[in-house]
Amino acid sequence: MPIRIPDMLPARDILLREGVSVMDESVAVRQDIRPLQIGLLNLMPNKIATETQIARLVGATPLQVDLTLVRIGSHQAKNTSEEHLINFYSTWDEVKHRKFDGFIITGAPVETLPYDKVTYWPEMEAILDWTTTHVHSSFFVCWGAMAAAWHFHRIPKHDLAKKAFGVYRHRNLAPASPYLTGFSDDFQISVSRWTEVRRADLKPGLGVLMEADETGLCLLHEAFANRLYIFNHVEYDSGTLADEYFRDVAAGKPIQLPANYFPQNDTGLKPLNRWRSHAFLLFSNWINQTYQTTPYDMEDIGLGRGKTGTATRAAE
Repeated sequence: MPIRIPDMLPARDILLREGVSVMDESVAVRQDIRPLQIGLLNLMPNKIATETQIARLVGATPLQVDLTLVRIGSHQAKNTSEEHLINFYSTWDEVKHRKFDGFIITGAPVETLPYDKVTYWPEMEAILDWTTTHVHSSFFVCWGAMAAAWHFHRIPKHDLAKKAFGVYRHRNLAPASPYLTGFSDDFQISVSRWTEVRRADLKPGLGVLMEADETGLCLLHEAFANRLYIFNHVEYDSGTLADEYFRDVAAGKPIQLPANYFPQNDTGLKPLNRWRSHAFLLFSNWINQTYQTTPYDMEDIGLGRGKTGTATRAAE
């Protein structure tokens, strides 16, 4: 939770420069407590595994959070039972009248397809536009981040010669960012993707918070609409990369051993999780920042942003 200090206290500016979370008295006076409304658009085939990974991170906070599970209505899930979807998920059409404090859009196994070849792309574009006006802060993950970067800014994704696959060291490029409070100068994150977004393609307004020498961009922040774009997988369980590796091997797909993952590169040994603490920290920081800045009256969320809210999109 943030520290509450007088608005004009000299220490305030120092703490802000250091990235310490500070709540002004003027903010504290008007705040009351209500559950944060967080939505999760789950595009992954194994929805149960993904919803568990995200819920674990979102729930690790002293704040009360209401998590709403959302799915694409124009796509039939093949790997999750209809009963599970009916019992626990709403389609976007069923929730699009609502507003959310935070909204997470996951990756999807379609990253090598052109966006307009994805069967549910029209609905995806509508959802992305909707987040601008109906969501206070959006958190886009892996393909979801690439799709959002393309939709809002026309930033392309590039195919890789081989899959970026394993656990890689990343650098903290913005220690004073409230999203990186408590982060080490460098840390390890799991990576699993066939495409990338490149720094040279970035547009004004997108700040780089995390990057790796071997696998490039990881985390971007856009102040407009409070958007985070993460291209890698802090949410993965310890064995997720192993599951993906053995799945691809069994299917006869060309896949290399995940880098820096299996002890001694021995697939018979249990991998060690070296990103868990930073996963909890990143999501905790995001939840806290969302709580600090979201309007108490949810009807005020997104007011004045317009449909897409970007000069790039408006000029098309």
